[in-house]
Amino acid sequence: QVQLVESGGGLVQPGGSLTLSCAASGRTFSRYVLGWFRQAPGKEHEFVAGISWSGDVTNYADSVKGRFTISRDNAKNTVYLQMNSLKPEDTAVYYCAADLYASRAITTTPGRYEIWGQGTQVTVSS
Repeated sequence: QVQLVESGGGLVQPGGSLTLSCAASGRTFSRYVLGWFRQAPGKEHEFVAGISWSGDVTNYADSVKGRFTISRDNAKNTVYLQMNSLKPEDTAVYYCAADLYASRAITTTPGRYEIWGQGTQVTVSS
């Protein structure tokens, strides 16, 4: 059984920080592009960040560039999303996902990712 499990979400004040983790089990994801998406109530899935298999290529949505950092530890089959300077508009359920057909080219299209985690809620509010 292939699984992605996110953790690290929670409630944080504006300007605060959180680090999300996504652990893969049942399969080695070290060859594949991994991405983070988010979905706010009533909205579609939105690409947040992606990382190539080796970690040398990253891509970010304009809305998070300079505030969020994606990284991965292939030895631990884990991808991280460090989120700083959080804003209320960052409030959403955050999902990690794997693109099993890409190792370096990072797509921002949700439908191109085959494996998804269950999501973790991030709420930014005072």
